[in-house]
Amino acid sequence: MIRSGRSLRARLAATALCAGALAAGCAVVPKAEPGGEALSGRLSVRVDATPESAARNLSAAFELRGDGRQGQLDLSTPLGSVLAQARWAPGSVVLATPGSERTFADLGALTREALGETVPIEALFDWLRGRPWPGAPSVANPSAPGFSQLGWSVDLARFDEAWIAAQRAAKPAVQVRARLDRP
Repeated sequence: MIRSGRSLRARLAATALCAGALAAGCAVVPKAEPGGEALSGRLSVRVDATPESAARNLSAAFELRGDGRQGQLDLSTPLGSVLAQARWAPGSVVLATPGSERTFADLGALTREALGETVPIEALFDWLRGRPWPGAPSVANPSAPGFSQLGWSVDLARFDEAWIAAQRAAKPAVQVRARLDRP
């Protein structure tokens, strides 16, 4: 099967990003941390395969600061080396990796380029705190702890254990799981 040039380029860029981060070992991406309480822990994102692209998986330690308007998301290896840092403020969305920096129109464009699908980073701040994002309507799940919002189902069944799972059923399915560090 022949893959589109963009899909192949995206996979090669993701592979190069991971290989470069591993090879860099102690490379540091400068931090420009916005204020506010940080959320941290382990994050995994899985995007199912489509006829045009292979499945994508990401697993990393994360630290999330700020809010949907201005913030920062750091992704790092288990040993603490920074894989990538996303920074955003009004009019500016930047993805920094060891040795490069790219700008994007918005957070949706950044996640679409990095993962092949959009992940609602703006809502993630609230979802990780076990509540719906106030920027869009939500519906409580009648049969289990959680809610639906923005086409995603947010499962809070294990929230007391610091686990949150969000899944988008639209094709391709996307699943985000987080295990928060607790003080």
